[in-house]
Amino acid sequence: MNVSGSGNTSETIVRVSSDADRVVLMPSDGFVSTPYVETIAERALTYLKVGYPVHFAGPAGTGKTTLAFHVAAKLGRPVMLVHGDDELGSSDLVGKDAGLHRSTLVDNFVHSVLKTEEKTKTLWVDNRLTEACQKGYTLIYDEFNRSRPQANNVLLSVLSEKLLNLPRLRASGKGYLKVHPEFRAICTSNPEEYAGTYRAQDALMDRLITMHLGHFDRESEIDITVARSGIKRSDAEVIVDAVRILRNSGGNSHRPTVRACIMIARILVHLGIGAQWDSSTFTAVCRDVLGTEMASIPGNDRSATSDKVDEILQMA
Repeated sequence: MNVSGSGNTSETIVRVSSDADRVVLMPSDGFVSTPYVETIAERALTYLKVGYPVHFAGPAGTGKTTLAFHVAAKLGRPVMLVHGDDELGSSDLVGKDAGLHRSTLVDNFVHSVLKTEEKTKTLWVDNRLTEACQKGYTLIYDEFNRSRPQANNVLLSVLSEKLLNLPRLRASGKGYLKVHPEFRAICTSNPEEYAGTYRAQDALMDRLITMHLGHFDRESEIDITVARSGIKRSDAEVIVDAVRILRNSGGNSHRPTVRACIMIARILVHLGIGAQWDSSTFTAVCRDVLGTEMASIPGNDRSATSDKVDEILQMA
């Protein structure tokens, strides 16, 4: 650089901003509120307002994530969403080195003397947990037990001592962050026997209030199916009853879920037909959707599964 005159400074900054990561949730008109759902939501809100983190545990399809968003919306604070993943590490939660800040000073005030000074320092960028702790956001950690337990160790001091341990690379240079009083955490998890999950450490589970979610009651499943598909209630009743019979017929009571009800209902609405057992199209749709659901359960033979679905459809 050739500069005449007094000292000049040039800067090159490479930075990744996480400000856009936060979302503001509003209560959804499409959320299906039933007495069963509201009882759980109100209990969860009570725990969160007192200051305790809430953990929704249960099999897939029981509405854990939807309920977490619903409860977070009622809190009225911006939300940071994190999805559990085997590749996720503590730095993905807290923050990490995300580039360099290079500053160059050229002093040519005395024409016969040229002074050049260059400084380079690591640029630290906070990730979602740090942002939430600092600004009092609600953290939704979806399927947190898909992350390795060591990645979640950073949560221990956050949830108990209300302190977040941080590297000194941050701009403030402080090795810890006091958690904002309005910070709240909602976690969800799948059963440990699911593929890709880990057993959470006891120290973390001891800090959470765990609410075990099962399948919805019959009336809730009918209401949800109607709301999410637009199908007639009488048709939704037929679909839900068939799914519930199939769910309770085998050794694994996790599948099929209310999602199967919604899938069948949406297809029927698209086709413009009702849930009539004398309709070959309806029975074929049920066989396809429910056969896929049951065949995905470990240990289920596909040919035997198809026969089981046919048997259940005759019973419904």
